[in-house]
Amino acid sequence: MLRGGTVINLHEMKAMGKSIRAMARETGFSRNTIRKYLRDRELPRSKDTAERPSKLDPFMPFLQQCFTNGIYNCEVLLRLLREKGYDGGRTILKDYVRGYRPPRQAQAVLRYETKPGEHAQVDWGLCDYVEENGERRKVAVFVMVLGYSRSTYIEFTKRCDIHSFLRCMIHAFEYFNGIPRVMLTDHMKTVILGMGDDKKPRWHPLYEDFAASIGLSMPRTSTADERKG
Repeated sequence: MLRGGTVINLHEMKAMGKSIRAMARETGFSRNTIRKYLRDRELPRSKDTAERPSKLDPFMPFLQQCFTNGIYNCEVLLRLLREKGYDGGRTILKDYVRGYRPPRQAQAVLRYETKPGEHAQVDWGLCDYVEENGERRKVAVFVMVLGYSRSTYIEFTKRCDIHSFLRCMIHAFEYFNGIPRVMLTDHMKTVILGMGDDKKPRWHPLYEDFAASIGLSMPRTSTADERKG
């Protein structure tokens, strides 16, 4: 049995013009299940709520109407119920609403956009792999992402030192057949030795010389990584 919030989401998806096939692909439910709940106009109740009488029972049609109108805030619902004579507590109301409240959607984040060839992002990662004898190990992975196209270069290395980093940088530039104007880094210890009193990064001298030799601009503020998209 699907929860009330899930059924509401199905009806909202239908109102948006999505097909049964698209809804099944997005939710993981079968098409027959989706058709069944779309045909039923009344939201499903949990089994326990239906079997145990409570002070909310006379007000459930009103609550269902509130849910249909998108009202799930318990304080608002409690005030509306009080006006209609409800003398029960908050707890049973919250328990009832919880079964019908739709899941929260992840907050949308505006992606940081750049011009072609303007920015690239670089960072280290770790991946697990299993040896032939079954022993599990970790391997470092270098990742560079172009800001405009999101094209990605990945290289696995044995170390995360400055020499491996610069070698991977050269390989990435060869792969992309070009060098971006600005390189964005997180506060990776490979290239940033610390922060000065002026809140500017103290770059590793080898990386600083490398960047200067190829005309690569390095952001001078400690918040440069906040612009990574």
